[in-house]
Amino acid sequence: MTKKAMKGGDAAKTADFAPQESAGYLVRDAHRAFQRLIEKRIAPFGVTRGQWYFLRVLWTKDGISQRELSESVGMMEPTTVIALQSMEKAGLVRRERSAEDKRKAQVWLTPKAKKLKARLLPVARHITMQAREDVTQAEFELFRDVILRMTRNLDKYRR
Repeated sequence: MTKKAMKGGDAAKTADFAPQESAGYLVRDAHRAFQRLIEKRIAPFGVTRGQWYFLRVLWTKDGISQRELSESVGMMEPTTVIALQSMEKAGLVRRERSAEDKRKAQVWLTPKAKKLKARLLPVARHITMQAREDVTQAEFELFRDVILRMTRNLDKYRR
């Protein structure tokens, strides 16, 4: 697309923009389908979709700061605080002041949350496998490469 078209100079090319032509729309639609299934399938374990996102990060980076967790999940810090309060009440995390910097709160998984990893990650893996039905390995690898590149491209404009 030319710079002129991107700025709206070519009205004929930009006037019709069907949702099926929008990468953002397609990604959002797929994401919502994943969300609906994960939410339904983790509910019997007493975990909400919002908690899932935090657990997913903490299972790979336990003990990170509240701010790092917020950034990793892509949520505003006040939202993260509220989510962590509910996770503490549910016995999933504990927060402690950092020994190096008392201004920072570190978030740690409880034994209960650590045990959930072995039960919930297979649920997520199964959903991914269901999504990949009728998708070859080569197609999936191409998709992964393309979506990663598109994300990097958009991240350049966020700065």
